Amino acid sequence: MSVPVFLTVDTELMWRHHAARLSVDELFARSFEPAGVGIAHMLATLARTGLKACFFVDPMPALVFGLDPIRRVVEAILQAGQEVQLHLHPNWSGAAADDGGASYSRFQMVEYSRDDQSDLIAGGIDLLVAAGAPRPVAFRAGSYSANDDTLRALVRNGIAYDSSHNGSEHPWPSQIDLPVRQIAPVERLGIVEVPVTLIEERPGHLRNFQVCALSLGEMRAALDHAVAQEHAAVTIVTHGFELANRTGTRPNAVHVRRFEALCALLAARADAMPTQHFAGLPALRTGHADTPLSPDPLRTRWRQAEQLWSNLVAERAA
Repeated sequence: MSVPVFLTVDTELMWRHHAARLSVDELFARSFEPAGVGIAHMLATLARTGLKACFFVDPMPALVFGLDPIRRVVEAILQAGQEVQLHLHPNWSGAAADDGGASYSRFQMVEYSRDDQSDLIAGGIDLLVAAGAPRPVAFRAGSYSANDDTLRALVRNGIAYDSSHNGSEHPWPSQIDLPVRQIAPVERLGIVEVPVTLIEERPGHLRNFQVCALSLGEMRAALDHAVAQEHAAVTIVTHGFELANRTGTRPNAVHVRRFEALCALLAARADAMPTQHFAGLPALRTGHADTPLSPDPLRTRWRQAEQLWSNLVAERAA
């Protein structure tokens, strides 16, 4: 039995660059195409390896900067044969272009009422469609910040899938009322929740399956575990800016190597672990008791050493 894989890319304007008063062109460049390893690089890697990916695009900055920059990134993703779904950071709804981040609305979706969340989601859908995307069927809240009111608001707006539940970010800001260790898709409140996959890096401590969070060895082991245990799905996270350093001025060699190796791994396992789009409304197996990969001290120590090197060398701005 094959294990469907959702390779997801949160595609968003970086608030810290806005707060640093970068020019609009630089703000978008460092968020979407930092140091030559942004969205275009990811799309080229996906094309080379024959993989499908979901780009969760946040259109809310269009309220501040206009639709054109969002339209360009949506167009690039769709032309590459990948899908665009809805991502949303609500703080942009109160932002202003030239004030260095002084103006903003509340940052987390869970800080809003159900009706306010519904209005934010409806507005996000309208902006995303205006930017050229098909009407979205899947959603991920910014910072995984969602609760059961979010799910109800999504159903009200015709969204079929949510992928905001992340047990490693519970209880703040990820607040959907599901078990912390829930990683299998589950039907809840009229929507299919597709949680972010987790591993247990040490007893009682969970870590999400994200390119900047796991070593290649941990990712390979998590994929092996999912196949061996016949998991209902694997959901992997990265960001459009994640392969560069924090300032977006040079590649992070560790993260670039991880992403490209992960894509090669998934390509080699395409029969057992086919990558999926949400747009086809896949019928996912729900109700499974999938469990995170168990701890392995050697794997964890290797990742910690690799991350130390990344922090000391790869993250240093040119």
